[in-house]
Parts: sequence; structure tokens; C-alpha cells
Amino acid sequence: MSDVTLNLTPDLYHYLQAMSLREPEVLRQLREETHKMSMSQMQISPEQGQFMGLLVELLEAKKTLDIGVFTGYSALAVALALPEEGKVVACDINGEWTKVARKYWELAGVTRKIELRLAPALETLQRFLDQGEAGTFDFAFIDADKANYPHYYEKCLALVRAGGLIAIDNVLWSGKVADLSIQDRDTVTLRELNQTLSTDQRVTLSLLPIGDGLSLARKRP
Repeated sequence: MSDVTLNLTPDLYHYLQAMSLREPEVLRQLREETHKMSMSQMQISPEQGQFMGLLVELLEAKKTLDIGVFTGYSALAVALALPEEGKVVACDINGEWTKVARKYWELAGVTRKIELRLAPALETLQRFLDQGEAGTFDFAFIDADKANYPHYYEKCLALVRAGGLIAIDNVLWSGKVADLSIQDRDTVTLRELNQTLSTDQRVTLSLLPIGDGLSLARKRP
């Protein structure tokens, strides 16, 4: 027993993956191609992708949001977990990165499940709200520009149904959120969002030390 979360040594992290990770080959190939890119640190960890797939299954989700596509790992992990009629609305503004995503979505046979919106995500989310789609999404994953995280959160909270789930990535920000001497815009925004979430009675909350920190906010009825 332990009253604190274990630090993952390299050996323990390898053991965790060996005992738990069931990464499909297409996801492994995508992760390895992304690893060769200069911005590879933007890739979520494979165990986080698998965890999100499990959450989607538990929710029996059919309609989801992916805000910040990069090379498409999170959208693909969720799409693979969705039923045949399920859909991921994937929001990004980078056509080059999403070319990689499209390639692997095609290889995985899930292009019918993923609707890519190449436009500022806030505009896409607002369009859904304007079209009367508030409360119609089951799951949302936020992993885009940090300055807009509070805005993404509020719009996703309006778009997900009661009992739906919002997953917010990078909330531990390599530990910088706990160091008050660090005052750059992204760190401050994440720190303030974490504070807001900690007292937001509209949701049930859990911040998990997986990847770079993942907050789960379940919308209360």
C-alpha cells in the first residue's frame, strides 16, 4: 500500500507498458513516424490513448470532439473505440500535420468516423452551439494551444451532455504549474484553469498524473 502516487522509473514505466499496453499496429506506426518529427513532444503517450479509448467505451460514446489533432493519434485512438456509427469531430488549423493524420486514419479504416475541421477550433465549437448542438456530444479531448484552454473548456462544457466527459491534457505542464516563479503565459493560463476546475461545481473532477497530466471533468446533470 502507498498513500502517494509512485514515481515511474524507466524500468517501472516499461513494466507498466508491457503489462497493460494493447496498442494496435497502426497506432504504433503513427507514433513512431511522429517521433521523428521536430514537434514530437506534442504526441500523447500510448497508455494515455488507450485510457481514453477505455473512457469512450465506458461512456458508450457515439459523438466526440478532438481539439488539437496534431498527427492524429488521439483522434485515431478514440475512433477505434467508437461503434461503427460513432463520430470524432477533429479540430485543427495545420494542414501539414493533419496530412499525416489522414494517412493513418485511412490505414486504420476509420475515415468514415472522423470529420476533420481545418479552422480555428473556437469557431468550429461556436458553430455547433449556433446550430443547436449543445448537450449532444459524449466526450471531448482538449489538447491545443494553451492560451485558449479556458475558452475551449467552456464551449465543450456547453456542448457535452449531462454525464459527458471532458479530458484536458498537459495540466501538469512538466511540473511548471507548481513552480510559482514561472510566469509565462501558457503556464499561468494552465495554473489558473486548474484552480478554476478545482472549485467548478458544474463538474465532477479528477486530475490524473498520466502523460503530462490529464484532468477529467464529468458534466453534472
